[in-house]
Amino acid sequence: MKLALSALAATAALVAPTLAEARQVTFETTLKNYGGNGAYVVLWVTDAAGKYKGTLWLAGAKSKYWRHLSDWQRASGGAASQVDGITGASIGSGRTLKISLDIADAMIDAGYQIHVDTAVEDGRDNPSEIVVPLATSASGKAVGGRGYVKSFSVTF
Repeated sequence: MKLALSALAATAALVAPTLAEARQVTFETTLKNYGGNGAYVVLWVTDAAGKYKGTLWLAGAKSKYWRHLSDWQRASGGAASQVDGITGASIGSGRTLKISLDIADAMIDAGYQIHVDTAVEDGRDNPSEIVVPLATSASGKAVGGRGYVKSFSVTF
């Protein structure tokens, strides 16, 4: 069963004020059948210089476990204000998280990168398990992770 979510990012740096300045982008993360507890998964953005620009989605609502999403935690500070309104339940083994967001056109093909951190209780932490460009050339091309992510794709 696929978990389909539609959300808007809370920060103006990531979401354009009008649809004329944005395009809908779908992020799909499918986890491996690893067994065990649900995974905490965070999708976040850096600019061309590698500076944190915002969080797109955080799957895993218990903030005491966010420290295991270490690259995101270090970049964002892990404050609840960074993810207010863009969190959901952790993702089960073999399940898919699919979110669609309106992303500012100025961010696409401008050197921004999407990072995916994952962690599972009593399992490994995978900081920046996936790093892909927010670029039209990457659209629809699934990449595999080195931890819990079986495939990740960005589609414009």
